[in-house]
Amino acid sequence: MPPPAAPVATTGSRRAVYLLLAALAAAPFLLLLFFNGGASPSALCRSSPAPRRIPYPSVLWSRVPPLPGLPSSPLPDLRASHWIVFSASPHHQRHRPLAAAPGWQLLAVADEATPPGWSHPGAALLTLADQARLGFRSVEFLPARGHARKAAAYLFAVQRGARVVYDADARNAVTGNNLTRHFDVDLDQRQGGGSVLLQYSHADPNRTVVNPYVHFGQPSVWPRGLPLEKAGEVGAEEFYTMVYGGGQFIQQGLCNGLPDVDAVFYLTRKSLEMEAFDVQFDADAPKVALPQGVMAPVNSLNTMFHAPAFWGLALPVSVSPMASDVIRGYWAQRILWEIGGQLVVYPPTVHRTDNVHAHPFDEEKDIHVNVGRLINFLMEWRSTKPTLFERILDLSYAMTEEGFWWEKDLHFMAAWLQDLVAVGYRQPRLMSLEIDRPRAAIGHGDKQEFVPKKQPSVHLGVEEIGEVSTEIGNLIKWRKHFGDVVLIVHCTGPVDRTALEWRLLYGRIFRAVVILSEHGNSDLAVESSNFAHAYKYLPKVFDRFAGAEGFVFLQDHMVLNYWNLLDADKSKLWITNKVKESWSDVPLPGNNNEWFMNQGNMVKKAVDSFPVHHQANYKRSIGEDKIIHCSSEIFYIPRRYTGDFSYLVKVIGNLDIHHTIGVPMLFLAMDVPSNFEPKALGKLAYRTNLPSDTTFSAIYTPEAHAVYPMKVENEIDFVKLIRVMASGDPFLLELV
Repeated sequence: MPPPAAPVATTGSRRAVYLLLAALAAAPFLLLLFFNGGASPSALCRSSPAPRRIPYPSVLWSRVPPLPGLPSSPLPDLRASHWIVFSASPHHQRHRPLAAAPGWQLLAVADEATPPGWSHPGAALLTLADQARLGFRSVEFLPARGHARKAAAYLFAVQRGARVVYDADARNAVTGNNLTRHFDVDLDQRQGGGSVLLQYSHADPNRTVVNPYVHFGQPSVWPRGLPLEKAGEVGAEEFYTMVYGGGQFIQQGLCNGLPDVDAVFYLTRKSLEMEAFDVQFDADAPKVALPQGVMAPVNSLNTMFHAPAFWGLALPVSVSPMASDVIRGYWAQRILWEIGGQLVVYPPTVHRTDNVHAHPFDEEKDIHVNVGRLINFLMEWRSTKPTLFERILDLSYAMTEEGFWWEKDLHFMAAWLQDLVAVGYRQPRLMSLEIDRPRAAIGHGDKQEFVPKKQPSVHLGVEEIGEVSTEIGNLIKWRKHFGDVVLIVHCTGPVDRTALEWRLLYGRIFRAVVILSEHGNSDLAVESSNFAHAYKYLPKVFDRFAGAEGFVFLQDHMVLNYWNLLDADKSKLWITNKVKESWSDVPLPGNNNEWFMNQGNMVKKAVDSFPVHHQANYKRSIGEDKIIHCSSEIFYIPRRYTGDFSYLVKVIGNLDIHHTIGVPMLFLAMDVPSNFEPKALGKLAYRTNLPSDTTFSAIYTPEAHAVYPMKVENEIDFVKLIRVMASGDPFLLELV
């Protein structure tokens, strides 16, 4: 398969390349930033849950001591029912148009980046020292800087009488400075007592996420947090239904000017580098509710939370900054269904000015890698715990086990819920899930029509053709093909300088990226596995991802050109048996090589212990007078063979059969070579005995299935790799 055509380069795209090269060149600083400072380690990008069993938090809810606001507490006289909470950013005041609104208390929360003497008109400030004095358990888990520190302000507001919290950004200019006019601030929660709302239809049981920007007249724009494969769904709704209001405990407003878009959109949709976005949504379009079973991205920039959903304010602390509110939004929507609540999306309520400075792609990596899997997981999750907080903790634990965030977030959530109890918050009562009840048929009289009014889209810098652009289309195609396949990368080089890079490169395509190395590194979620016996570690990964379609093993010196494997059958075994440089027969009679003879003796002992049909497969393929040596840098095992593989590894036991001998032995025992997938891994660029100064460009070709050897040992090597791989996947240049 030829490599996909490169998209037309824009100034923004070229700028992204320069940012990528500059950022990755600052090697030590980059890793320090990601793993010790501002950006937390990847969660959706992380390879897997920790190998050990995660302890389930034990909380005695009835014994949580109360924590009232005391005269000695910070800002002791501050009380209100309506709060606006935002971060005390270091931006100049002219770039912080958020104003005090009548009847609302402005509350800013400081972090490490807040300059001394910071102030904002009409706002009270919770300094870092104030936050430490509040007595909240959850404060100790908050990062030194970032929006997640708003958790302290949320709790402070609840403690001081909050009934409504508006989660805001300082750059918001509220239209007319009147939140009450734009949102439903006062809810009638009586059954059938609220106003009637337009609602997305639940007629399609396979639809789990929508792009609300289509409803408000901008079908070619998508919100941060929408799975990229959904970005091309630009058609208007065939019909809507109606639902009584009163349960819209989370209300998402839209932003004119610079809407909440991801870096993919921002960096690929400008005709000029310094052109500012000025997107306008239809202000006359009706607000729209989402039924149970359908989700949409929710942010922390322009969102109203009512008291029954205050538990959903907590921002995850262990994920990348631009993903924290998105993950919170999906998590909160799922829990919202447990109390009969729903998300409602509102017409534009604020204007944000585009300052023409995009955030780097890697700051939102946790979104793009696996948000689709998160949504699917939330749709399937169920709990029988008797109270809301117990179910929230149950879901938080399950998300930790599945690797959607780190164990730190599990403990943070346990502390957060106890803090809510301590400040007097009363849990809403549980209700039965509508999605578990038979859905009523939607009659003709139940269908409501609304045709979105198309808004100007000159800001795109491209002609609208009703579909996502070429480069994103390719990414979607590759992601759909490999999106349920787990990649296992075994690193021979220093993982502290490459683990993050491998996740950035391959995490966009695969369900998960598991990193193995001779020396594990828990901080980087790198698991310890000796390459000599790497195949023996694979059953642990199989068990962890029980629902995966298959598993690709890749040594880090082998680079995978995933775009050339779309025609390969993922139900068959893939290995390099057609590549003579990788796969070779080793005769045993008369062989003077002691290592091969020892390996041959152990292979015979292992095969003789295999079940009869596995013995038959092996002996029919290879006989007993030779063994196969395969470099085994790359191979694929589909789900239907993982049980056999794991069983045979168990039979091998402590026999010291090397990876390069054990892998081909296991493949030949599981099936005969004529059943291996011939369309996969036959076109390898496999070079040996190369001069030490051979460059990547001299080795690499985008037409091969994979290329060897491409030795990536540091960030500079990774930049070089990106340069050559971009000839096959141009979108790689937008990683940062």
